[in-house]
Amino acid sequence: QGELVESGGGSVQAGGSLTLSCTGSGDIERNYVWAWFREAKNKARERVGCLHRDMSYADAVKGRFTISQDFSKNTMFLQMNMLKPEDSATYYCAVSTKPYCYASMNDYDYRGQGTQVIVSS
Repeated sequence: QGELVESGGGSVQAGGSLTLSCTGSGDIERNYVWAWFREAKNKARERVGCLHRDMSYADAVKGRFTISQDFSKNTMFLQMNMLKPEDSATYYCAVSTKPYCYASMNDYDYRGQGTQVIVSS
């Protein structure tokens, strides 16, 4: 068994920055596939980015968001710069034991509880 805990959400003005963290414990290993998802109100959940061999990002966040990992802490980060109101959402991290970046968060073996990001204009 394992657990993912996200932190770092909050409110920020457009153009600002936030860094989210996701720490894994228990059976979650750093060499699994780690990913960030977000779900905005009245919108479908989408994958923001995924760590697997190469980094992959959603088009909407390319050039503004960066995913990184601290192996010593079994933690993944999402650095979000130049935030826009449309980035407002609940952000989730997810981990898969299989070597694939699934598009659906439901296909991941571990999922966090989410952290909310609000970007005001």
